[in-house]
Amino acid sequence: MASVKIRGVKKSYGDLQVMHGIDLDVNEGEFVVFVGPSGCGKSTLLRMIAGLEEISSGEISIGDQVVNEVAPSKRGVAMVFQSYALYPHMTVFNNMAFGLKQVKTVPEEIDRRVREAAEILQITDYLDRSPRNLSGGQRQRVAIGRAIVRDPEVFLFDEPLSNLDAALRVQTRLEIARLHERLKSTMIYVTHDQVEAMTLADKIVVLRDGRIEQIGSPIDLYKRPTNAFVAQFIGSPKMNFFTTTEIAKNASKKLPAAAADANIGIRPEHLIVSLEKDAMIGGALDLVEQLGEYALVHLNTASGESFVAKMDAPPEIAKGEQMWFTANPELVHLFNQTSGLRIAF
Repeated sequence: MASVKIRGVKKSYGDLQVMHGIDLDVNEGEFVVFVGPSGCGKSTLLRMIAGLEEISSGEISIGDQVVNEVAPSKRGVAMVFQSYALYPHMTVFNNMAFGLKQVKTVPEEIDRRVREAAEILQITDYLDRSPRNLSGGQRQRVAIGRAIVRDPEVFLFDEPLSNLDAALRVQTRLEIARLHERLKSTMIYVTHDQVEAMTLADKIVVLRDGRIEQIGSPIDLYKRPTNAFVAQFIGSPKMNFFTTTEIAKNASKKLPAAAADANIGIRPEHLIVSLEKDAMIGGALDLVEQLGEYALVHLNTASGESFVAKMDAPPEIAKGEQMWFTANPELVHLFNQTSGLRIAF
């Protein structure tokens, strides 16, 4: 395994700059997830680490070596793509062995590495099959196995679960988590799915428009988002935002003075049903999503703004009727209305 250091990395396509001076440390054995909306630069950053994209300026180091001018095949990384990219005419064994054969690895070593990787991924019984006889999840495991046999310093995953259905995504996500626990390898993983990020990562890097918005553990980003963008991106459902005029007068007295000129953020799971006299916020019932163990209740404030409350059971009232909620002031977030930065209190 190896660390990855990125210093002042920029990327431009002609006059268009897409990465604006990235600084990042990935420690040995760490599972780091790049997350952000489409077009934020997360896949571009991953491809620059892999050597598939040239950097315009800055420096990337893997271990003790600066790799700016090093070919992708010499960087000690293995990449798993969104597309499985398996050879349809080869067996699973030969797909996994192909890269080793290309570098003239002896047959005995190839056989050992392929069978060890197959055992880790529980695909030993599929080694003689062709990819067309495998499910999507099995094909993705073969693609991961092809990376494992190379014994890389760093694993790179570019949205590897995007082509799988919901059930397979959960299953394969667990397999990747177990793989990291077993191999103790350095892994960098790109996804747009913040649930994947929260469940897999030791450290999350949130990107927007080619810049890093925040770096931290999943719980740090959830509890202490640095700005409103991170606050809404991390957490499912996303954080609700209210203005001071939407907060009940009696509740506003419980908030710090800084709340008067701030946007007030409250997560759906932190809203608690209350009586009107004790309420922090009220809204007319609009829609209920019944999800079994809990319900997502969509409401509209008097000013027409929508918000969501997460409840153990759906409310027994008609659409349009009023509901009232409060929240622990310690779980309320304040953000500057102009800059969006979090206000500590």
